[in-house]
Amino acid sequence: MTRPPAVSIVMPVLDEAATVGPALARLRRDFPGCELIVVDGGSADGTAGLAAAYATVVPSARGRAVQMNTGARLATGDVLWFVHADTAIHPGALGQIRTALADPAVVGGGLTLRFDRRGPGLEYLARASNARARRLHHIFGDQAMFVRRSVFEALGGFPELAIMEDLELSRRLHRRGRLAVLPATSTASARRFTEHGTWRMIFFMQYLKVLYFAGVDPERIRRRYARGPRLTRRRPPAP
Repeated sequence: MTRPPAVSIVMPVLDEAATVGPALARLRRDFPGCELIVVDGGSADGTAGLAAAYATVVPSARGRAVQMNTGARLATGDVLWFVHADTAIHPGALGQIRTALADPAVVGGGLTLRFDRRGPGLEYLARASNARARRLHHIFGDQAMFVRRSVFEALGGFPELAIMEDLELSRRLHRRGRLAVLPATSTASARRFTEHGTWRMIFFMQYLKVLYFAGVDPERIRRRYARGPRLTRRRPPAP
């Protein structure tokens, strides 16, 4: 009987003390056979210490692509599964990943996105994101991307971009084979959307993708993302 492929979960973190413990506890409970690697980009809030109770923790230079590549190099699994600290993964996901990868034409994929809060804007975004993943093969990190290790290494891992590294890798993967979007859910945090306004944030994210496809420097896009979806520049206070 052929053994199922070994799966390594890689989680990049930076100052995730509020979420990393519960996230790793769920992963350890639901997927006890998976290798669990946390890659810390220099947290100053004790994240690494909290993570060490559940996973192998390794330091890395800051940057999500750099961190995920660092974790992938240390991982031993046949399948690399990249999970964010602020997402909750359905327990059925691992079995679905292994079933999908039993088809040699499948090189990787992601889960069905949902959010931890309800609302028309968030429900629209989840539906649109899942449709985009199925039709355009654009899979983002909050969908818990998984990939065959052999294909990941052949592609050189995540392109070490300041932002949109997940989008770019999914585009490259699609040229190598089929990407599967599985019914198991990845429940992402809606915090950033509720902080800035859901619809404003949706339009802002689309704007950033337009910049990327137009060839704007990813570092410039990252800086714009960090400032948030302000419509106008803040004026200095009156003297």
